[in-house]
Amino acid sequence: MSPSDGASGRGGALRGRGPASRPGEIMETVEVSLTFDDNRLASLVFGQYDQNVAHIERRLGVTATALGNHLVVKGAPDAAERARRVFERLYARVQGGGTALTLGDVDGAIQEATVQGSLFPTAEIAAESDRPQFEQIATRRRGAVRARNAAQDAYIKALRTNELVFAEGPAGTGKTWLAVGHAVSLLEQGHVERLILSRPAVEAGERLGFLPGDMREKVDPYLRPIYDALYDFMEARHVDRGLQTGQIEIAPLAFMRGRTLTNAVVLLDEAQNTTSMQMKMFLTRLGENSRMIITGDPSQIDLPPGQRSGLVEAVSILDGVEGIGRVTFKDVDVVRHDLVRRIVTAYERASHGETEADRNPNPRRRPLA
Repeated sequence: MSPSDGASGRGGALRGRGPASRPGEIMETVEVSLTFDDNRLASLVFGQYDQNVAHIERRLGVTATALGNHLVVKGAPDAAERARRVFERLYARVQGGGTALTLGDVDGAIQEATVQGSLFPTAEIAAESDRPQFEQIATRRRGAVRARNAAQDAYIKALRTNELVFAEGPAGTGKTWLAVGHAVSLLEQGHVERLILSRPAVEAGERLGFLPGDMREKVDPYLRPIYDALYDFMEARHVDRGLQTGQIEIAPLAFMRGRTLTNAVVLLDEAQNTTSMQMKMFLTRLGENSRMIITGDPSQIDLPPGQRSGLVEAVSILDGVEGIGRVTFKDVDVVRHDLVRRIVTAYERASHGETEADRNPNPRRRPLA
């Protein structure tokens, strides 16, 4: 980071010998020193009780000591250099916003620094430390929300350049949340007139059909995640007014039949639970000046056994069609919580050890012997 960015003292002049990674081998270590101009902002970077520093230590395999506005990082040359870029990026971020950082923000800075180091030589990075930066989504309530990993970065780029985007991957990768944020940003910028957010009403092993209440009260449990994302990006009064005027419509997939959706952003969430006919029906609703975003997790299909997922089929059929983008998230892209990432990874590993019949999410029932 340049002096104008508030940090000085790149360090790296002190070198030593660290523990051997293999018998007889000595690893070189370097020491990087950083001094930030503003003590308050430095404390935001380091986190409460230096939790951000500890998180970066674990993720990058370095040791870091923070004291006041001063930081010393020790580790292998590549890891120490990457840690320096991470801390400088985080300082630049709090300079712009002045708010506390989450561990997700820290992970995003680590991903950015990793991509930066793989694309540009060290001399070029030193001359322009802010390049490259992940794409971001900006809304009035939330401000700028930047992608936290390369998959989210590719997702935001796909949303901006394609009329129809498929996003597949496990829970916690930000598929729905970023899609809603992008939809809200398009609405606020005047690019579209409506938001239409939908989910197939398929129970995940539970029966909700006999719950009391009118149609909206019965359907709301299925659509609650979309409401949550919407309230994250918009003021509650604007959401409520949009729902009353029809500018924002949240409805089950069945309500899409027979309509042509123009001047709108249309989001279909949990699309792995659509049938082939439902998916074809939904895709053909696209009208002029509209965008469609379809998200789902093929590993969590709740359709009856033997019924093929409309999402899986559509992705296969439409592969390579111009104007359609596709982004696939992996377990390493989970951004909710480190534990969630480990849980998803554990399930992925377990599924690889099963037979083909066990991995099939919708096996046909075998007749009883």
